[in-house]
Amino acid sequence: METFPKIISVDDHTVEPPHVWRDRLPSRYRDTGPRIVRAPLKEMTFLGGRFAPVMGAKGDEGPVGDWWVYEDLHRPLTRLDTAVGYDRDEIKLEVITYEQMRPGSFSVPERLADMDVNHVQSALCFPTFPRFCGQTFTEAKDRELGLLGVRAYNDWMVEEWCGPLARGRLIPLTLIPLWDARLAAEEVRRNAARGVRAVAFSEIPPHLGLPSIHTDAWDPFLQACDETGTVIAMHIGSSSRMPSTSADAPPAVGSTITFANCCFSMVDWLMSGKFERFPNLRIMYAEGQIGWIPYILERANVVWEENRGWGGVADKVHRPPSELFAEHVFGCFFDDAFGLKNLDSIGVGNVLYETDYPHSDSTWPKSREVGEAQMGHLDPEVVDRIVRGNAIDLLGLTPEGLWAGA
Repeated sequence: METFPKIISVDDHTVEPPHVWRDRLPSRYRDTGPRIVRAPLKEMTFLGGRFAPVMGAKGDEGPVGDWWVYEDLHRPLTRLDTAVGYDRDEIKLEVITYEQMRPGSFSVPERLADMDVNHVQSALCFPTFPRFCGQTFTEAKDRELGLLGVRAYNDWMVEEWCGPLARGRLIPLTLIPLWDARLAAEEVRRNAARGVRAVAFSEIPPHLGLPSIHTDAWDPFLQACDETGTVIAMHIGSSSRMPSTSADAPPAVGSTITFANCCFSMVDWLMSGKFERFPNLRIMYAEGQIGWIPYILERANVVWEENRGWGGVADKVHRPPSELFAEHVFGCFFDDAFGLKNLDSIGVGNVLYETDYPHSDSTWPKSREVGEAQMGHLDPEVVDRIVRGNAIDLLGLTPEGLWAGA
């Protein structure tokens, strides 16, 4: 392509600096809230979609890394958290320290520089330590501390990560206390009042021991998102259960089928009736790719048409699922040539681009080249919509593609 639009990535990641909770929690929680400890690794496995690290004691043998410690949780920083800049064959499941990761993972100035290298103008970033929708705080025992942890993260996200140094190029994505839908609604409105237009949520809440979206339990939260125009962003793995086939399946199996939870989740939403009850709701699936969407829409339409009498949806889903998808759902991709060849079956207005910086799947620093290769058959106007225009509209950015709340 002669020109390729400046990218607005709707799925990048931040690795939180050590001070996020240390500086923002009340002093009585400084020794129990999330904090960084440098310690050796005793053992670590990632099988059947389950990540299981064990922290060693000071003086033990083993590779040393930086660990987030919070209540009974010990979560190390790993090379998979920040793999950009490394050869693919050098990226292994290993613990690292902050000094061993690319500074753009946790520092705003270096992040902007790496975005420049990659032809990226703006980026929406998911968390690391809280996990993709704040499961870490949901699983904690102390609910008061958990709520303070969520709010502290959101304050850091809005005021520091997306603060003046970012110059509008970093787009805030906030968390909610998943254990209480009314508190979640309050947090959505608190952040919407300062310009936030996206909130993280779980792709399949029951996997976290939470109610499904087929219940009324989430309605206060959904009502707040509907009223404020806040987009519900769901990342693969935000149910704390990556797709797999068996307990001993290697990570390559799960990595190939990562879209599966997005697929299951989208059918949940399309058959839930929530889009008709909350007509302003918009949801997006980060890192789920898009090539699987046409068949699911085709099948959902057939089921809705032929089986709704006994399928439990006749009284709440009054329009074909494909129509609901077109108005409410957005698929996100970074490398999906097949999906782009079938764009007409998905919808130009329902697709967003991403780079997944700094994860191991990231196309950095060649996101532009990947996009040019896979979108070369599309009209420039269509490319512009996919690469930036749809994100500007969905996230309420300025015409220049910057966060309006900056």
